[in-house]
Amino acid sequence: MNGQSGRLSGQNQSRQVLSRRALLRALGSSAAALGLAGCAGMAASGPQFDASRLATKPTLLVATTRKPISGARAKPWFGPERGGVTIAAQAKLTPPDSSRFSLAAIGLDDWRLDSVEMLPGQVADLAAQASQGRDILIYVHGYKNTFESAALDAVRLADGISFRGDAMVFSWPSRAGLLDYAYDRESAMYSRDALESVLDALMATPGGSRVHIVAHSLGTMVTLESLRQLYAHHGDAAAAKIGAVIFAAPDIDMDVFTSSIPRLGALARKITVISASNDLALAVSRKIAGGVARVGAAEKVELERLGVRVIDATGEGWGVINHDLFLSNDSVRQVIRSAVEGAGTSFAAG
Repeated sequence: MNGQSGRLSGQNQSRQVLSRRALLRALGSSAAALGLAGCAGMAASGPQFDASRLATKPTLLVATTRKPISGARAKPWFGPERGGVTIAAQAKLTPPDSSRFSLAAIGLDDWRLDSVEMLPGQVADLAAQASQGRDILIYVHGYKNTFESAALDAVRLADGISFRGDAMVFSWPSRAGLLDYAYDRESAMYSRDALESVLDALMATPGGSRVHIVAHSLGTMVTLESLRQLYAHHGDAAAAKIGAVIFAAPDIDMDVFTSSIPRLGALARKITVISASNDLALAVSRKIAGGVARVGAAEKVELERLGVRVIDATGEGWGVINHDLFLSNDSVRQVIRSAVEGAGTSFAAG
């Protein structure tokens, strides 16, 4: 594996005037990245993708189990407490300045979340917003995220792979604190039925559109549980509507994952795991979990025996933690785009 890759920013640090992640992405884009192990045929500089739908219509769909703050009328919109119901909303965004000499070109400008409008029909109304024949990309965040940081990561992901469908964030109640891992883990599990309901509603939309899922870290656990429930209720019909499923740095007990995969039926073949054996965050999680290996740091051959696709990104990060490579590294983002394309979506303008 050759070339330098984008430096990891750390997991959702507080945004100040300068977005640290945006700067790191700019540095990563200028590096000569390329080729992930197991991804033969990747171009050294990556393809020039078309513009994302978000670039022309900067609106993010939102499904959250967080409790709103002051009716979600102003920042921070949703807090760390569990809300009791699944709230559907739309977030209005301001994209970075795309002019030739903009600050965005050097990482000094970034997406901004301007406002949130709650939808009265909750999940059913949210599904109606996404039923225009376009594919949808759902991002499920990990540990230590505020609502805003999760929403902006969803936007950066969809825009970074030039996704031409609708983008959505599923945000569960994280306290966004370094010492709140236990609360976050329970909140993720608390939200599994809500995520299943969102997927159920989206599956019921007419047409041949697909639902793609990118889940990160602890978010992969709630996604795995929701997919198990989805398959138990719908069988192979679920696999017909679900497109690509990307587990980026999954913080899942390896034994739990091994026992769950057979319960997913045809959905298991949709899964791509992005792993890194030098992921420091997962090393810490392993200690907390009593020494049981995490899926995102497991050996590639061990995961492939389960029938899932595995991308080993160990050599792609030159940061300390290496937990956010799906956002900070161009070649890892290209893997995600390829998986979504391979699931049958169209990246043509729509």
